Amino acid sequence: MTSGSSFVRLNGLDAVPAALRGGVVAIGNFDGCHLGHQRVFDAARKRARANGAPLLALTFEPHPRDVFAPEPFMYRLTDADAKAALFAALGFDGLVVMPFSRDLAGVEATDFVGRYLIDALGVAGVAVGADFHFGKGRAGTPDFLRAQGSAHGFGVDVLEMLDDGTAAISSSRIREALSEGEVETANGLLGYRHFLTGTVVEGDRRGRTLGYPTANVPLPANCRLAQGVYAVRVRLGDAVHSGVAAYGKPMFDNSAPPFETFIFDFDRDIYGQHLEIALLAHLRGQMRFDGLDALVAQMGWDAERARAIIAEAVPLSPLDGALGFVG
Repeated sequence: MTSGSSFVRLNGLDAVPAALRGGVVAIGNFDGCHLGHQRVFDAARKRARANGAPLLALTFEPHPRDVFAPEPFMYRLTDADAKAALFAALGFDGLVVMPFSRDLAGVEATDFVGRYLIDALGVAGVAVGADFHFGKGRAGTPDFLRAQGSAHGFGVDVLEMLDDGTAAISSSRIREALSEGEVETANGLLGYRHFLTGTVVEGDRRGRTLGYPTANVPLPANCRLAQGVYAVRVRLGDAVHSGVAAYGKPMFDNSAPPFETFIFDFDRDIYGQHLEIALLAHLRGQMRFDGLDALVAQMGWDAERARAIIAEAVPLSPLDGALGFVG
């Protein structure tokens, strides 16, 4: 069913289309949909093809840890919109975004299987990571899920964490790399260029006076992305553009800075429009300059370096190619 079918995003399981029932479902938080997660996706895809069944993902928003933390737990690699874009590019037939709450966390594991996997989805198979737990008291272990599969007639694949020879590939490891400006490392662990999503807001218009008007996208308050300058590719609607972006304003006000992107060879008012911004390289950290002339000169050098990096960029993987930022 995967080939030729339209991708469907569902918020909850109240109205699952008949065409998506009886599928194989990858279940997890999947923040980042990194190479380790993709191992789970591959197992689900293999089982779906063997059964001639739809291929689905089931994930949770907000992140369960955010629900129980006194404040947002962590900088998210992928919000619900980014996950939807990734699962569509991965060839899934659908994504179910389950609203996560304390009530959902309190559902007994047996009830979770019966109510959601069997009654709502009629699953033919399930794939999870070995560290995935669900239900009240996290009683839904991989072994529990295997037993439920045997009892109710659906297959279960449990995948161990993937190790790249240095350490296990994990969302936290990717966050750490991004916080240190190691974009190439993060992208290598993801298997695609990390991208940000957001709506363009009005800024202080200082970039326009310097000859570098920017599209400003707010980032979460708990963002740990390294400040500095980036080579980027930007999707606006169906078009993809090249650019150079800055995060942080050491020369000016540095409180809650937006991600500011100068899009090359572009002159349109795009306030209020949605952007996806892929990070190709971290060019440098933030710097202070002796006056605006030095700042503008550096911005010119940054732009030329970004153009050179972008010109040489090739897809990291089939998924990176499917996302369409480079290539």
